[in-house]
Amino acid sequence: MGAIADPRETPMTHENPADERDTREVLSTQRVWTGPICAVDDEMIRLSSAPGASEPIRRQTIAHHDAVSIIALREGDDSSQPDGAAEILMVRQYRHPVRAALWEIPAGLLDIPGEDPAIAAARELAEETDHAAQRWDTLVDFYASPGFTTEGVRCFLARDLAPIPVEERTAREAEEAEFEPTWFRFDDVLDAVMGGRLHNPSTVAGVLAAERARTRGYEGLRPAGAPWLRSPESM
Repeated sequence: MGAIADPRETPMTHENPADERDTREVLSTQRVWTGPICAVDDEMIRLSSAPGASEPIRRQTIAHHDAVSIIALREGDDSSQPDGAAEILMVRQYRHPVRAALWEIPAGLLDIPGEDPAIAAARELAEETDHAAQRWDTLVDFYASPGFTTEGVRCFLARDLAPIPVEERTAREAEEAEFEPTWFRFDDVLDAVMGGRLHNPSTVAGVLAAERARTRGYEGLRPAGAPWLRSPESM
């Protein structure tokens, strides 16, 4: 009689993967700390009610605002490159937790109650780079670090860009006062991502998604108001 194959050695095959909402039983929850942009919850949860399931487990979750980020692209006649190559608009920001200054795409928190994410993205683009865009599409959605925080991020693709008149620009304050909006050749930024020289997750995910969109001629992009599997728990 032949050996019986271990089913764990034969991964199942599926098509069209998609995340979906799934809620497990929360046995207890306590908010142990609260700050201006995040809070910490200590919870006991039951992963399964099936017979023989493991005991409840304890988890700490950082409740955080969701965020938006923006890949702002110009190319062709709008590009400053002699060959009309695509350019991406970025800012450099000091990130204290990692003790590093990071080149990043424009981004910001969804911390205004009820504000539409696309409106927030346009506001952040204007505040951080002094630019406005006429065309907006949804590029990619992701959770910043779903193992411990509720923060979700929607990255938009902004095109048909124009500088905002000087008299209409927002005065940048605090850490944003250091921002110097800078155009980079898109291919150079892509090389920096692949070479491990850029580390901000919105930038890495957005640049890779933008490259894929460009190779497809921007076909199939979702509209700016497309459905979004946001975390039901946040600040």
